[in-house]
Amino acid sequence: MAAVTNFISKLPSSLSTTRKITPISFSNSFLLPFVTKPKSLATKLDLNRTNFIVKATAVPGTKKSASDERVQKVHSIEEFDEALKKAKNKLVVVEYAAIRSDESSKIYPFMVNLSKQCSDVEFLLVMGDESEKTRELCKREKIDNVPHFSFYKSMEKIHEEEAIGPDQLVGDVLYYGDNHSAVVQLHCREDVEKLIEEHKVDNKLLVLDVGLKHCGPCVKVYPTVLKLSRQMDSVVFARMNGDENDSCMQFLKDMNVIEVPTFLFIRDGKICGRYVGSGKGELIGEILRYQGVRVTY
Repeated sequence: MAAVTNFISKLPSSLSTTRKITPISFSNSFLLPFVTKPKSLATKLDLNRTNFIVKATAVPGTKKSASDERVQKVHSIEEFDEALKKAKNKLVVVEYAAIRSDESSKIYPFMVNLSKQCSDVEFLLVMGDESEKTRELCKREKIDNVPHFSFYKSMEKIHEEEAIGPDQLVGDVLYYGDNHSAVVQLHCREDVEKLIEEHKVDNKLLVLDVGLKHCGPCVKVYPTVLKLSRQMDSVVFARMNGDENDSCMQFLKDMNVIEVPTFLFIRDGKICGRYVGSGKGELIGEILRYQGVRVTY
């Protein structure tokens, strides 16, 4: 197939400038603003304490209620590794919490609700100060503050967040785990070519969401993309993470993507425009504009 090659050569002049990009430049531009988290939302986890008192909190104890039965509580490194192995290629969301942490108690109910809604995602809870075994697990995973969320696939850590709120948690779960949605997941250049060929005949607008795995704005805007994909039958939504592999990164370079998230609008095998940013209203307006709907502000 030569669809991508064809529309690369026919880029509008405003989109045809060439600038080299590397994963390092992306990392510097997009990761650093999201590393610092508000300290008020985190509790220092004391891994050296050997004596502690168990107090009742919103975080469940040894007995599970019916409401949180999909959240698996693990008590040791062995149980943790076995849970990751059993999940295979499913997304696994791990909350590291503490018995004395009010912040852990507040965020936990939101994870329980997510576990009910996302049947293709596994959820684990580690109480870091529960026992010597859980303290050893936290030491191995380098967990210093709670609540701390780590995201795994195929036993590999793909993302982690500390001191986040419910909205960020929901966004992360959707972004890293929603692989069965109406948004087509693209993993290489050939996937893009195939999708373009499929929609040349029906003349549908293709909206390609290009981002990076650890890009805060990419995660932020994705729930909007997901919602639009379920509401707009006349538009095809797809997503590619440039840092997934070399093929994806080369595609970003060929498309002159130098900032993420970038949304490419493709029709009849040609790029007809693009939007760079994570503004929900702006994105919807651009989609409507390329759909031929007159938008007034």
